Amino acid sequence: QVQLVESGGGLVQAGGSLRLSCSASGRTFSTNAMGWFRQAPGKERDVVAAISASGRSTYYADSVKGRFTISRDNAKNTVFLQMNSLKPDDTAVYYCAGRNWGINYAYTRASEYGYWGQGTQVTVSS
Repeated sequence: QVQLVESGGGLVQAGGSLRLSCSASGRTFSTNAMGWFRQAPGKERDVVAAISASGRSTYYADSVKGRFTISRDNAKNTVFLQMNSLKPDDTAVYYCAGRNWGINYAYTRASEYGYWGQGTQVTVSS
């Protein structure tokens, strides 16, 4: 069973940057598609960015395009989310998600993921 642990959240001023990391246990990370989701109070959990197992395919929500970058290091079983030009609307709990297989496809629906981290809080002050 894969376990995911996020880190890197915190409090930042608008315009600032944060880098989230998600470390995965297990020996199948290189074949797992990965994603970052976020959930603000009273709202649904939405996809932020996703990446295929190979890293060749990525997806970004319109709200974060040009500001966030998803990447992965399969040798270190880690996926990253670099967040720049942060806005107060980015405030949410950010979750890392993984799924078996997905070599060349970036999955965007929460229901398509079988593994979830515990979440990390990101708060952007104005």
